[in-house]
Amino acid sequence: MGVEVRVEGLTKSFGGQPVWSDVSLTLPAGEISVLLGPSGTGKSVFLKTLVGLLKPDRGAIWIEGQDLPRLSERALYEVRKLFGVLFQDGALFGSMNIYDNVAFPLREHTRKSESEVRAVVHEKLEMVGLLGAERKLPGEISGGMRKRAGLARALVLDPRIILFDEPDSGLDPVRTAYLNQLIIDLNQQTGATFLIVTHDINTARTVPDNIGLIYHGHLAMFGPREMLLSSTEPVVRQFLNAQRIGPIGMAEEKDSDELRAEAEAGVELPPLPPIPLQLAPSDGRPRAAEQPPGRWCEEHGVTPPAGSFRGVQGSVWQPTEALR
Repeated sequence: MGVEVRVEGLTKSFGGQPVWSDVSLTLPAGEISVLLGPSGTGKSVFLKTLVGLLKPDRGAIWIEGQDLPRLSERALYEVRKLFGVLFQDGALFGSMNIYDNVAFPLREHTRKSESEVRAVVHEKLEMVGLLGAERKLPGEISGGMRKRAGLARALVLDPRIILFDEPDSGLDPVRTAYLNQLIIDLNQQTGATFLIVTHDINTARTVPDNIGLIYHGHLAMFGPREMLLSSTEPVVRQFLNAQRIGPIGMAEEKDSDELRAEAEAGVELPPLPPIPLQLAPSDGRPRAAEQPPGRWCEEHGVTPPAGSFRGVQGSVWQPTEALR
């Protein structure tokens, strides 16, 4: 099962230039969370900091009572075994076939026999729909298949936290839809805690239990999917509805002249679209984190769509000071 990840006051900079500061959020155990934000806001840096590949300037990352930035190398090595990571390009070894790519972590980090390795690799390849492709090289398969192979490799050590760095990058809408369904099904099967960094708005609207938005060096908002999809906060509303009107510009933040011109012209953000239903597992069973229908919407006066989706339990809205 998944574990809770609690981030408190996390700050990171490179060469004195801040990437983001004072980020605080809680990834509920076993739930799917999505992290959004304009390009260049440091979302991938956040993932690398979570797994301990980068050290923050300050702040804490609490997992099972341990603060990752303050662990010794030996202790950090052990905690990293809780994580599985799917990188943007799958990060497969080009000279190894799919079987050996997926088997690599087992051979490196366990003492399993080759027969045990074979059983695990076949199980994970079956989970992602790649049985039969074991002997192909990464260069011989499609981008979508490489993503699935990378996901199988991320799963072989049975991680309790899985990080996805733009899993839809380079995929067409149909393959993205298949990958999204696979993510939902894997979350139900494994019970692991998922965090997805993505730019795909449809993914953000239909896949997660929780959504966060990084903007202008801060976490603008984090909370239940329904809360962000019904938010009237301009930056959240603009990003989730893919609009040019609002505070986000080509250089992340519009300058005061652009914002003033919009205000003087009386340009307003369009109405919020209806909240779509969440994707359900393929087998028809409820999602792992599903709560009573429309709980959050009922409590906050938002009209839910037909059907059911999870409520607010397990997640907390955490706006930055600038947005309170």
